[in-house]
Amino acid sequence: MEYLKAFAVGGLICAAVQILLDRTKLMPGRIMVTLVVSGAVLGCLGLYEPFAQWAGAGAGVPLPGFGNTLWKGVKEGVRQDGFTGIFTGGLTAGAAGICAALVFGYLASLIWKPRMK
Repeated sequence: MEYLKAFAVGGLICAAVQILLDRTKLMPGRIMVTLVVSGAVLGCLGLYEPFAQWAGAGAGVPLPGFGNTLWKGVKEGVRQDGFTGIFTGGLTAGAAGICAALVFGYLASLIWKPRMK
């Protein structure tokens, strides 16, 4: 049942983004930034964590989950290092995901030879 819930929640988030792409004049980059910022804001308000626990990977994998991860990192960084934690906390918390995206994106480009449009 957890897999179905995660699939449904992740699918609804993706469907909402697709509707924004189709029905508004927002560019994809702005929508992505909106998703990350909304995850951080909801995390700051204490709303995203209960939602993520209920929805599982369906809420943790999309961009709002990344925003929430950044928020948690900044919060922890400020707790440990004070003011400088504002700058280091998010990078520390998101480093593994960012690194994995870069490495696997590079490996995929070596295998499938991407072409510019």
